[in-house]
Amino acid sequence: MKNVLCETLGVEFPLFAFSHCRDVVAEVTRAGGMGVLGIVSMSPEQLEAELSWIDERVDGKPYGVDLIVPSKFIGKSEGDGRAPDPAQVLAGLPEEHRAFAAELLKASGLDPDIPDADRIARMRSGANMTAEGAHAMMDVAFSHPIKLIANALGVPPKEMLDRGKAEGVPVAALVGTKEHAIRQASAGVDVIVAAGGEAGGHCGSISTMVLVPEVVEAMKDFGNRPVLAAGGIVTGRQMAASMAMGAAGAWCGSVWLTTAEAETNAAVKAKMLTASSSDTVRSRARTGKHSRQLRSPWTDAWEREGAPDPLGMPLQSLISEPALARINKMADAGHEGAQALATYWVGQGVGLMNEAMTCRQVVEGFMEDFAGAHETLAACFD
Repeated sequence: MKNVLCETLGVEFPLFAFSHCRDVVAEVTRAGGMGVLGIVSMSPEQLEAELSWIDERVDGKPYGVDLIVPSKFIGKSEGDGRAPDPAQVLAGLPEEHRAFAAELLKASGLDPDIPDADRIARMRSGANMTAEGAHAMMDVAFSHPIKLIANALGVPPKEMLDRGKAEGVPVAALVGTKEHAIRQASAGVDVIVAAGGEAGGHCGSISTMVLVPEVVEAMKDFGNRPVLAAGGIVTGRQMAASMAMGAAGAWCGSVWLTTAEAETNAAVKAKMLTASSSDTVRSRARTGKHSRQLRSPWTDAWEREGAPDPLGMPLQSLISEPALARINKMADAGHEGAQALATYWVGQGVGLMNEAMTCRQVVEGFMEDFAGAHETLAACFD
């Protein structure tokens, strides 16, 4: 395909697959798209192993990484950017929130006790939310032949932008408004991912159909900076529609969650394959920031009147993630209460994800669907 990003990145088809699963990243890249590995929960040692594994399987084809480096690091004390003392963080978690999560587990027949060790493990898994952790992750990422590095939360730090330019690796960033896109482009970000409110995970409230052309128009003042469309896109015709609005391709996450290669919990996969576009909710209850996820009794409880107001990011994650990890484990073991509570981030496009496929089948389906949409539009001018 003739496309600015295809030429810049060496991609055959400008379909970008964000996934926490290395198998998905490698398979999408091998199939002609571009896999982007989400690495926020990894240690530098884990990241080294994952990227080495991918390198061995993609035959030099392009892939990227995505991490979260917030504008304000947690635990920053007198500018050192180091992680906080776990005991201090745990002491600051309100008992109301701990008790609320425990009661939800108990009501579904699950052990309500979440050891502090589980919460501490969660803190350690988010090491790149600190300055020193983020720098270590970037050291590993740039030591591999990545072709793109993305920051999913706010303007990337100057070090990421400078290192990207020095290494010839474009830097991407996700935005939910035109104003955010202008701020990112002004900072020097190379690729803007315009993620509409239909997207799974952290997202804004503006729809993809409105956001994409708005951001594309704004990028004219920045040399037509490439824009990727995201949010609810799970078919080639949706991708074609986005590119008709000026996008240079599509950034997709949800559609890979039900693939054979995905690491998604089996109970959650089954729910997604039967879910409608109405079966998601945009809530702060999981991370402290608005994120879209599969609706379940767990998400409903946090939204009801009288529920505790979610804590700020990343403290709310210390309440929710250890509990959800237990829910997933028990759901896999066949526990009915856990299967009901189970949830995961997914966009509204889940209503179109009705068949379990391999990653290659998804990519090929996008290509065929895209070509069909092109023919449909071309027929309008016959």
